[in-house]
Amino acid sequence: MKEFNSSTIGGRLTIHGEYNSTLDIESFSRMIKDPSYCYKFYWLEALVVLISQGIAESTFDEVIDEMIVNAWYSVREFHIHLSGIQAGEIRDGLERAVLTLAEVSDLPANASTAEIKNAIAKHQAELRPFKEQLTHMVPYRALAGFFQRSSEPAKWSSILHLIDYMHRFNHTIEILPYTLGKSSGLKREIYFHPTWMKMIQDNTVSIMGWIQYEKVKWLQTNNPEVPGLVYKLSPLDEKVRKLTQVRKLWTGVLECQPVYDVFTHRPLEKDYDMDHFIPWSFVMNDELWNLMPMDPGLNSAKSNLLPRWDPFFPYFAGNQFILYELTQSNPHIRDLYEKCFRDNLHSIWAQQELYRPGNTREEFFHILEKNMQPVYDSARRQGYAVWGF
Repeated sequence: MKEFNSSTIGGRLTIHGEYNSTLDIESFSRMIKDPSYCYKFYWLEALVVLISQGIAESTFDEVIDEMIVNAWYSVREFHIHLSGIQAGEIRDGLERAVLTLAEVSDLPANASTAEIKNAIAKHQAELRPFKEQLTHMVPYRALAGFFQRSSEPAKWSSILHLIDYMHRFNHTIEILPYTLGKSSGLKREIYFHPTWMKMIQDNTVSIMGWIQYEKVKWLQTNNPEVPGLVYKLSPLDEKVRKLTQVRKLWTGVLECQPVYDVFTHRPLEKDYDMDHFIPWSFVMNDELWNLMPMDPGLNSAKSNLLPRWDPFFPYFAGNQFILYELTQSNPHIRDLYEKCFRDNLHSIWAQQELYRPGNTREEFFHILEKNMQPVYDSARRQGYAVWGF
């Protein structure tokens, strides 16, 4: 077993098995070091996925399709910019490919893997320029750490020279994880070396965890305002939502006095839905201060969108203040409120300021607005659309 600690590669990659004598694990650990764009992470991730499935030979086309599928949820569902924005333009070619597929296919943000792959197959013509751009350097640059062992420098200006160089390197110095075929463009073959395949299959969990760790660091740097980014790399099971106690709390409030829907201003009935004012896909939590009872007929229409701050925030804050007052005056509501502590009340500002005893209506509104508006504005800058209710 060989381990690389955080001072070596920025994360921990643990390789089990007797591979040190035959494989250059240290150069493998450099495959995602110092990237210029995020698609370097997705390239290696796609190779690991294919190898874990026992695939020994693939093509650029197939690998990039896997990259698009893997990036879909981060870009579409969670509005992550893979390599940031420069001069108002999206930098990353993989992100542009995902957005183009979304535009031409009308797939929902939470589309299944099968739906995404079917859409890619249907819209190859529209995606071709973006997919070809992704093949220009990353398949070759990903192996640069291995080439450092050669006295002959790689000629990065010529793809054909690079392919010949890879074959010479593979026969005279070290075993590369993959070599490339002679076909052109997206049809170019990728051949995975059997020993590397065995190592990756034996260590898939560790390798994928390492890639995810490094990818999250990169994405967080390029999306500094986005909360909970580690949870935004793949679709999440809806069962992780923790709304049971909050719903019991709001049901208790409705039994005490009327509460009006934030959007329709109609009295809410007991068949209401619980929803987030700022979308859950952005905040990635079920904090009490962001949750509201809502007309069930509107919930699906609101979906992953932001309500207009004006005029809806004051109505939302008004309902929150009704709940707050009852937690202070009604022992039963107080008991239901305290049962929300474990899953729905983690923000220090909410515990120490918003729900402290004695707030006036004006003070409560000010505290809530002061803390929610920056989160709302961050979601807008990240690309979340405003609901046109």
